[in-house]
Amino acid sequence: MINVRPAIALDASSMARLLNAIIAEGGTTAITTEVSADDLSGWMRSNDGRTAWHVAVNASEEVVGFQWIDAADYLPPEAAEIATFVQIGQTGLGIGSKLFDATRKAARDIGYSWINANIRADNEGGLIYYQSRGFQDYGRIEGYEMANGQRVDKILKRYDL
Repeated sequence: MINVRPAIALDASSMARLLNAIIAEGGTTAITTEVSADDLSGWMRSNDGRTAWHVAVNASEEVVGFQWIDAADYLPPEAAEIATFVQIGQTGLGIGSKLFDATRKAARDIGYSWINANIRADNEGGLIYYQSRGFQDYGRIEGYEMANGQRVDKILKRYDL
């Protein structure tokens, strides 16, 4: 059984482990260097009332996925950026769907009118996930340089609330 709830500081270590495994595997996130629990706690604390963080936990309260929305400098104030991470080997089990249900409600409550997903073009699973939630393509960034120097194209998808 998977439950979704707001993330708290005590979740940061589990979230960092989950994300670092995804970073190490490569090919799906633009984050290229390991993150620490302190990094994630700091990102969560930078809440100016325009961000929301949720975790998906199993029956043992282990984090198996997380998602957040936040404002982004390149987006208008009515739009939130979204990021989604599900434990390797746990995709396709409904975790992302449950996370998005909570995130969509939070985005409306915060006052956003749409959500932006900025996805690596080579991240087939991510593209399928956002498409299946109802996100629509609206732009492309070609030759985006990640922190490690690798260049990838990115697809921009939009979900109207």
